[in-house]
Amino acid sequence: MAKSASGGRSLFVSVIIPTFNESRNMQDVMGGVKKVLDGTYDYEMIVVDKHSPDGTASAARRLGAKVLFDDVGKGSALIKGFRAAKGDVVISMDADLSNRPDELKLLIAGIEAGYDVCMGSRFLAGGGSDDMPRIRKLGNKFFVIMVNMLYGAHYTDMCYGYRSFAKGVAQKLGLRETGFGIETEISINAQKRHMRILEVPSFEKKRAAGQAHLRTFRDGWIIMKAILKGLLR
Repeated sequence: MAKSASGGRSLFVSVIIPTFNESRNMQDVMGGVKKVLDGTYDYEMIVVDKHSPDGTASAARRLGAKVLFDDVGKGSALIKGFRAAKGDVVISMDADLSNRPDELKLLIAGIEAGYDVCMGSRFLAGGGSDDMPRIRKLGNKFFVIMVNMLYGAHYTDMCYGYRSFAKGVAQKLGLRETGFGIETEISINAQKRHMRILEVPSFEKKRAAGQAHLRTFRDGWIIMKAILKGLLR
Protein backbone atom coordinates (compact mmCIF):
# COMPACT_ATOMS: atom_id res chain seq x y z
CA MET A 1 0.00 0.00 0.00
CA ALA A 2 1.49 3.35 -1.07
CA LYS A 3 1.95 6.09 1.48
CA SER A 4 1.40 9.81 1.20
CA ALA A 5 4.40 11.96 0.35
CA SER A 6 4.55 13.11 3.95
CA GLY A 7 4.92 9.51 5.12
CA GLY A 8 1.50 9.43 6.83
CA ARG A 9 -1.43 7.13 6.24
CA SER A 10 -2.21 5.76 2.81
CA LEU A 11 -3.60 8.48 0.56
CA PHE A 12 -5.93 7.72 -2.34
CA VAL A 13 -5.97 10.10 -5.31
CA SER A 14 -8.65 10.43 -7.99
CA VAL A 15 -7.70 12.09 -11.28
CA ILE A 16 -10.66 13.21 -13.39
CA ILE A 17 -10.13 13.87 -17.09
CA PRO A 18 -13.01 15.14 -19.30
CA THR A 19 -12.51 14.14 -22.94
CA PHE A 20 -13.81 14.62 -26.44
CA ASN A 21 -11.84 13.22 -29.38
CA GLU A 22 -8.57 12.93 -27.45
CA SER A 23 -7.56 9.38 -28.42
CA ARG A 24 -4.15 10.50 -29.74
CA ASN A 25 -3.31 12.10 -26.40
CA MET A 26 -4.51 9.40 -24.00
CA GLN A 27 -1.32 7.35 -23.98
CA ASP A 28 0.81 10.35 -23.04
CA VAL A 29 -1.55 12.01 -20.56
CA MET A 30 -2.37 8.82 -18.70
CA GLY A 31 1.17 7.55 -18.94
CA GLY A 32 2.31 10.84 -17.40
CA VAL A 33 -0.11 10.45 -14.51
CA LYS A 34 1.05 6.90 -13.87
CA LYS A 35 4.72 7.89 -13.98
CA VAL A 36 4.22 10.55 -11.30
CA LEU A 37 1.86 8.68 -8.97
CA ASP A 38 3.02 5.05 -9.23
CA GLY A 39 4.68 3.89 -6.03
CA THR A 40 3.84 7.07 -4.13
CA TYR A 41 0.04 7.17 -4.05
CA ASP A 42 -2.82 4.76 -4.59
CA TYR A 43 -4.97 6.28 -7.29
CA GLU A 44 -7.70 5.96 -9.87
CA MET A 45 -8.09 7.69 -13.22
CA ILE A 46 -11.64 8.61 -14.24
CA VAL A 47 -12.20 9.62 -17.86
CA VAL A 48 -15.57 11.26 -18.57
CA ASP A 49 -16.03 11.09 -22.32
CA LYS A 50 -18.52 12.80 -24.62
CA HIS A 51 -19.02 9.64 -26.68
CA SER A 52 -16.01 10.55 -28.82
CA PRO A 53 -16.19 8.98 -32.29
CA ASP A 54 -12.39 8.64 -32.42
CA GLY A 55 -12.17 5.84 -29.84
CA THR A 56 -11.07 7.91 -26.85
CA ALA A 57 -13.09 5.79 -24.42
CA SER A 58 -11.61 2.51 -25.68
CA ALA A 59 -8.09 3.92 -25.47
CA ALA A 60 -8.71 5.12 -21.90
CA ARG A 61 -10.02 1.72 -20.81
CA ARG A 62 -7.01 -0.07 -22.28
CA LEU A 63 -4.79 2.24 -20.23
CA GLY A 64 -6.58 1.42 -17.00
CA ALA A 65 -9.06 4.27 -16.58
CA LYS A 66 -12.62 4.01 -15.37
CA VAL A 67 -14.74 5.48 -18.17
CA LEU A 68 -17.99 7.37 -17.69
CA PHE A 69 -20.01 9.14 -20.36
CA ASP A 70 -21.57 12.59 -20.45
CA ASP A 71 -22.94 14.37 -23.51
CA VAL A 72 -23.59 17.83 -22.07
CA GLY A 73 -20.33 19.73 -21.55
CA LYS A 74 -17.11 20.08 -19.58
CA GLY A 75 -18.83 21.22 -16.41
CA SER A 76 -21.34 18.40 -16.48
CA ALA A 77 -18.53 15.91 -17.12
CA LEU A 78 -16.52 17.19 -14.15
CA ILE A 79 -19.55 17.11 -11.85
CA LYS A 80 -20.19 13.49 -12.85
CA GLY A 81 -16.54 12.67 -12.24
CA PHE A 82 -16.57 14.36 -8.82
CA ARG A 83 -19.56 12.26 -7.79
CA ALA A 84 -17.84 9.04 -8.82
CA ALA A 85 -14.44 9.86 -7.30
CA LYS A 86 -13.34 7.93 -4.21
CA GLY A 87 -10.14 9.83 -3.49
CA ASP A 88 -8.94 11.66 -0.41
CA VAL A 89 -7.63 14.09 -3.02
CA VAL A 90 -9.56 14.70 -6.25
CA ILE A 91 -7.77 16.35 -9.18
CA SER A 92 -9.22 17.76 -12.40
CA MET A 93 -6.95 17.98 -15.41
CA ASP A 94 -7.26 18.33 -19.17
CA ALA A 95 -6.60 15.64 -21.76
CA ASP A 96 -4.75 17.80 -24.28
CA LEU A 97 -1.36 17.59 -22.51
CA SER A 98 -1.48 21.28 -21.57
CA ASN A 99 -1.24 20.32 -17.88
CA ARG A 100 2.15 18.99 -16.78
CA PRO A 101 1.81 15.72 -14.84
CA ASP A 102 4.84 16.57 -12.68
CA GLU A 103 2.70 19.28 -11.04
CA LEU A 104 0.31 16.66 -9.65
CA LYS A 105 2.38 16.30 -6.50
CA LEU A 106 2.23 20.05 -5.87
CA LEU A 107 -1.55 19.98 -6.13
CA ILE A 108 -1.70 16.99 -3.79
CA ALA A 109 0.68 18.66 -1.32
CA GLY A 110 -1.68 21.65 -1.09
CA ILE A 111 -4.50 19.40 0.09
CA GLU A 112 -2.18 17.50 2.43
CA ALA A 113 -1.24 20.87 3.97
CA GLY A 114 -4.87 21.39 4.99
CA TYR A 115 -6.39 23.41 2.14
CA ASP A 116 -9.83 22.57 0.73
CA VAL A 117 -9.06 23.61 -2.83
CA CYS A 118 -5.70 24.01 -4.54
CA MET A 119 -5.70 25.83 -7.87
CA GLY A 120 -3.00 25.99 -10.48
CA SER A 121 -2.17 29.55 -11.54
CA ARG A 122 -0.36 30.58 -14.70
CA PHE A 123 0.27 34.05 -13.25
CA LEU A 124 2.21 33.23 -10.11
CA ALA A 125 6.01 33.24 -10.15
CA GLY A 126 7.04 29.91 -11.63
CA GLY A 127 3.88 29.60 -13.71
CA GLY A 128 3.21 30.63 -17.29
CA SER A 129 1.66 29.60 -20.58
CA ASP A 130 2.70 28.64 -24.09
CA ASP A 131 -0.91 28.71 -25.21
CA MET A 132 -2.47 32.05 -24.27
CA PRO A 133 -2.91 34.66 -27.00
CA ARG A 134 -3.03 38.27 -25.90
CA ILE A 135 -6.83 38.49 -26.18
CA ARG A 136 -7.27 35.50 -23.84
CA LYS A 137 -4.72 36.90 -21.40
CA LEU A 138 -6.55 40.23 -21.25
CA GLY A 139 -9.91 38.48 -20.88
CA ASN A 140 -8.64 36.30 -18.05
CA LYS A 141 -7.20 39.34 -16.25
CA PHE A 142 -10.52 41.16 -16.61
CA PHE A 143 -12.44 38.22 -15.13
CA VAL A 144 -9.94 37.87 -12.27
CA ILE A 145 -10.34 41.54 -11.34
CA MET A 146 -14.12 41.29 -11.60
CA VAL A 147 -14.39 38.20 -9.37
CA ASN A 148 -11.94 39.60 -6.83
CA MET A 149 -13.92 42.85 -6.59
CA LEU A 150 -17.38 41.26 -6.46
CA TYR A 151 -16.55 38.41 -4.10
CA GLY A 152 -13.66 39.72 -2.00
CA ALA A 153 -11.24 37.13 -3.38
CA HIS A 154 -7.53 37.33 -4.13
CA TYR A 155 -7.15 35.13 -7.20
CA THR A 156 -4.45 35.55 -9.83
CA ASP A 157 -5.99 33.15 -12.40
CA MET A 158 -9.57 32.25 -13.21
CA CYS A 159 -10.17 30.14 -16.32
CA TYR A 160 -7.80 27.26 -15.66
CA GLY A 161 -8.85 23.72 -14.85
CA TYR A 162 -5.81 22.12 -13.21
CA ARG A 163 -7.08 21.92 -9.62
CA SER A 164 -7.28 19.65 -6.59
CA PHE A 165 -9.93 19.20 -3.93
CA ALA A 166 -10.06 17.59 -0.51
CA LYS A 167 -12.42 14.64 -0.11
CA GLY A 168 -16.06 15.72 -0.41
CA VAL A 169 -15.26 19.36 -1.13
CA ALA A 170 -16.32 19.31 -4.79
CA GLN A 171 -19.80 18.14 -3.79
CA LYS A 172 -20.05 20.90 -1.16
CA LEU A 173 -19.46 23.55 -3.83
CA GLY A 174 -23.00 23.09 -5.21
CA LEU A 175 -21.83 23.23 -8.81
CA ARG A 176 -24.38 23.85 -11.58
CA GLU A 177 -22.42 25.07 -14.58
CA THR A 178 -22.50 22.44 -17.33
CA GLY A 179 -20.01 24.02 -19.71
CA PHE A 180 -16.82 26.08 -19.70
CA GLY A 181 -18.06 28.25 -16.85
CA ILE A 182 -17.28 25.47 -14.39
CA GLU A 183 -13.82 26.74 -13.37
CA THR A 184 -15.20 30.21 -12.67
CA GLU A 185 -18.08 28.76 -10.65
CA ILE A 186 -15.64 26.67 -8.61
CA SER A 187 -13.59 29.77 -7.79
CA ILE A 188 -16.66 31.82 -6.85
CA ASN A 189 -18.36 29.15 -4.77
CA ALA A 190 -15.18 28.25 -2.90
CA GLN A 191 -14.81 31.91 -1.93
CA LYS A 192 -18.48 32.30 -0.99
CA ARG A 193 -18.30 29.22 1.24
CA HIS A 194 -15.15 30.52 2.97
CA MET A 195 -13.13 27.48 1.98
CA ARG A 196 -9.39 27.31 2.51
CA ILE A 197 -7.98 28.12 -0.93
CA LEU A 198 -4.41 27.92 -2.18
CA GLU A 199 -3.01 28.90 -5.57
CA VAL A 200 0.19 27.23 -6.77
CA PRO A 201 2.25 28.03 -9.88
CA SER A 202 1.42 26.03 -12.99
CA PHE A 203 2.79 26.12 -16.52
CA GLU A 204 0.35 25.57 -19.38
CA LYS A 205 1.79 23.88 -22.45
CA LYS A 206 0.36 24.04 -25.95
CA ARG A 207 -2.17 21.39 -26.89
CA ALA A 208 -0.59 18.28 -28.37
CA ALA A 209 -2.69 16.36 -30.91
CA GLY A 210 -6.31 17.11 -31.70
CA GLN A 211 -8.44 20.21 -32.07
CA ALA A 212 -8.84 22.86 -29.39
CA HIS A 213 -12.36 23.19 -27.99
CA LEU A 214 -11.97 26.76 -26.69
CA ARG A 215 -13.76 29.59 -28.50
CA THR A 216 -12.59 32.92 -27.09
CA PHE A 217 -15.69 35.13 -27.39
CA ARG A 218 -18.27 32.38 -26.91
CA ASP A 219 -16.52 31.10 -23.79
CA GLY A 220 -15.92 34.64 -22.53
CA TRP A 221 -19.66 35.24 -22.55
CA ILE A 222 -20.23 31.94 -20.71
CA ILE A 223 -17.72 32.99 -18.03
CA MET A 224 -19.33 36.41 -17.67
CA LYS A 225 -22.73 34.80 -17.13
CA ALA A 226 -21.25 32.45 -14.51
CA ILE A 227 -19.83 35.46 -12.61
CA LEU A 228 -23.17 37.27 -12.64
CA LYS A 229 -25.18 34.16 -11.73
CA GLY A 230 -22.96 33.73 -8.69
CA LEU A 231 -24.41 36.96 -7.28
CA LEU A 232 -27.93 35.53 -7.40
CA ARG A 233 -27.25 32.10 -5.91
